[in-house]
Amino acid sequence: MFQVLASVWALLLGMLFIMIGNGMQATLMGVRGALEGFGTLELSIITSGYFLGFLVGSRVAPDLIRRVGHVRVFAALASFISAGLIAFPVLTDPVSWTLIRLVLGFCLSGVYVTAESWLNNAASNETRGTVLSVYMVAQMVGMIAAQGMMNLGDAAGFFLFVLPSILVSLSFGPILLSITPTPAFETAKPMSLRQLYDNSPLASVGTLLLGGAFAAQFGMASVYGAAAGFSVGEITAFVAAIFTGSLVCQMPVGWLSDRMDRRVLILALAAIGTAATGAGFVWGAQFEALLFLAFIVGGVANPLYALFIAYTNDYLEVEDMAAASGGLVFAYGLGAIVGPMATGQLMDMVGPHGFWLFLVLVFAAITLYAGWRMTRRPAVPVDETGAYLGVQPTASPVALAAAQEWAAEQEEEAAQEEAG
Repeated sequence: MFQVLASVWALLLGMLFIMIGNGMQATLMGVRGALEGFGTLELSIITSGYFLGFLVGSRVAPDLIRRVGHVRVFAALASFISAGLIAFPVLTDPVSWTLIRLVLGFCLSGVYVTAESWLNNAASNETRGTVLSVYMVAQMVGMIAAQGMMNLGDAAGFFLFVLPSILVSLSFGPILLSITPTPAFETAKPMSLRQLYDNSPLASVGTLLLGGAFAAQFGMASVYGAAAGFSVGEITAFVAAIFTGSLVCQMPVGWLSDRMDRRVLILALAAIGTAATGAGFVWGAQFEALLFLAFIVGGVANPLYALFIAYTNDYLEVEDMAAASGGLVFAYGLGAIVGPMATGQLMDMVGPHGFWLFLVLVFAAITLYAGWRMTRRPAVPVDETGAYLGVQPTASPVALAAAQEWAAEQEEEAAQEEAG
């Protein structure tokens, strides 16, 4: 394992810096936006702009890479990210912030596609699972560390915008100086949403709904905290609790996923999410309780994403798994664009705890739909299901396709062992 990590440490370090920068700017939007007097609906549109840019970037970045190459794409997009982060405190109006966030989403998506293709190229068939797992952990650690760094300065000043810009700029060095061969870049044509739904209705609908829930957690948690009157330290602790729950719960959920009917596990996690978010809506601003609930919500929402991917693979031929990853990312992206705006509308209607109300509705919808789908289709026997890999929603289609490739390799190896 140490030999594997030694070959990709620079990529992991660079992506860790980028994730810290991304996590800081996501939280800063809610905190600084409240100080600037932006309304909840305005901040929700700003947040949706990021996810719109991310979805477009995931589609356009592969063509850019084919035209001008990995190095140029990475350097150019990362430069735009660094500039955009500094522009926030200079252009303090909702329209400018929406445009900046859209550009940042586009650029970050392209950076992820580029870096993850390098990462996948550096891994062999034997090490791909380990490399991707460590990469996903690095992503979550970066998001958690970002919340701690939010307390290093005043959100009303410039420092907290300059710091992530510096980190993103520093990420160029270890990545660009350590890259050896430029990987061949190929992506499968995405499976259409109709084809994806025909293969796995539960995963298709669940991924769409979950996109809205993740976007609300990632982009609107700080908006909720500011509206509820939390201090900056409390807001960052709340957001950190969400991502800590995701990091801690990913492994036990994966262990269960490989040992039971995945639909039952999906139903159970969604039901837990419904109960936790319902409690958040009822309890109001009792901060200690909300921290625990944030941990639970993060602990079920992010693993659900990987669970839907694994469940989709259970109904696909090996050669279709990579194409399915594109369809899943697109469905997730659509939900992520709508989620923040729907959350903002509810917060305008019922107050700050409209944040929890939106999550209640999403998790309840997944729970009910999962229960209904269990009556429409027999379960796949546990010994015939594919492998689970803890892919995070922050990963690009390249990482997801790599995870699908790893899952396919695991299935082929298992089949050969049975035959031999």
